[in-house]
Amino acid sequence: MSATVQTAQQRQKRSILGAFVGTAIEWYDFFSFGTAAALVFSTVFYPDLALGSGLLASFATFWVGFLARPIGGLVFSHFGDRFGRKNTLIVTLLMMGIATTCIGLLPTYGQIGLAAPVLLVVLRAIQGLAVGGEWGGAVVLATENSASNKRGLAGAWVQQGSPAGSILSTVAFMLVGLLPDEQFLSWGWRIPFLFSAVLVIVALLIRTRVEESQEFSEIKAQGETPKVPVVEAFNVAGLFIFFGVMASIVGIASAYFNNTFMLSWTTGILGMDRTVILNLILLAAVIQFFWQPVAAKLSERYGIRAILIWGLVLTLVITPPFFLAIQSKNELFLAITIAINTIGSTAYYAMLATALADAFPARVRYTGVSLAYQLCATIFGGTTPIIAQWLLNSTGNSPWSVMIFYIIQVVLSIIGVIGLYRTRARRQLASESI
Repeated sequence: MSATVQTAQQRQKRSILGAFVGTAIEWYDFFSFGTAAALVFSTVFYPDLALGSGLLASFATFWVGFLARPIGGLVFSHFGDRFGRKNTLIVTLLMMGIATTCIGLLPTYGQIGLAAPVLLVVLRAIQGLAVGGEWGGAVVLATENSASNKRGLAGAWVQQGSPAGSILSTVAFMLVGLLPDEQFLSWGWRIPFLFSAVLVIVALLIRTRVEESQEFSEIKAQGETPKVPVVEAFNVAGLFIFFGVMASIVGIASAYFNNTFMLSWTTGILGMDRTVILNLILLAAVIQFFWQPVAAKLSERYGIRAILIWGLVLTLVITPPFFLAIQSKNELFLAITIAINTIGSTAYYAMLATALADAFPARVRYTGVSLAYQLCATIFGGTTPIIAQWLLNSTGNSPWSVMIFYIIQVVLSIIGVIGLYRTRARRQLASESI
């Protein structure tokens, strides 16, 4: 093996590891907020509201992070496409870690009154800005530093950050959830947020060793970096952004349906045991973590588009049994349907990062990927717990309106994937005919 090949492989490994560790910490912080929003924040920061209204207020605070995500995507992708991916990602990691640690130190409503939920909203917005710049940059850095036949695997390992973050967050809350309710609500819920500071230090040590993207380095050396990346992205890839938003719906919304809304629904109205549901969420995250690399290997044989579509089709088919299982409150039935749902949705999710990265030209790739994913997060991800809770409140806790809402999201994702690939095929055909 030549020294050049070895150097390329080492660059690829460091980029994938750096992207994975960074996104894992970012998602740990983001999922921790979602879990706390379902279990704690309505009591700690909105104690004067009734249970249903308190949850809506808590989920609305959760959504603030999603409102900030496209802003973060725009800001950090501008610097990423103009000046480089690596240093931009170090900044986003620091922002997320500081904001999350500060949430763990935040006084409650009972201590400082209205200032408590206001500060919570501000810190949540900073989280949103950070993750808005993180995901797209991590995808771009990992895929651009990988060989063309390994980009599917590289993108899948970026996506591994989601289940890894979910596992860490769920385990953290399971451990503090063993405390008596009084201690859990008083100080126990803060520990997962404070632990973020330790994780960020570890991630920074790894990420600082990652090399800049080769493709970006070539563009910069040729003096071809875009002056205003967002304008160029909409001019040259507007349709890709539109279909990218749709294609990302299930990848974003399903995580917050399960980790936030379903957790609140089952442990609240349906009266299921909190530890049982956290265990099921952990089960889903573990399945996702081990299944996504398998889906990536399958994509090398059957193609990325096939894995995307068939993963979404399986998710669509299992949705009615999944909701029957929730309503039945049968733990085994719910575990089986969650497992099947996870296999379908995460096979698709594993390939989503590479599909988006491949759609955009390198000059505006960071911007295009970030816009598509983070606009989807704002429109569909952060609103999912709010809309689902509103549907429950409006229909006397009937699950079927929520199921229809879930099915619509899956169908829109399928349309988005098909549109993304058909647009890409038309562009390639047009460029070849010139």
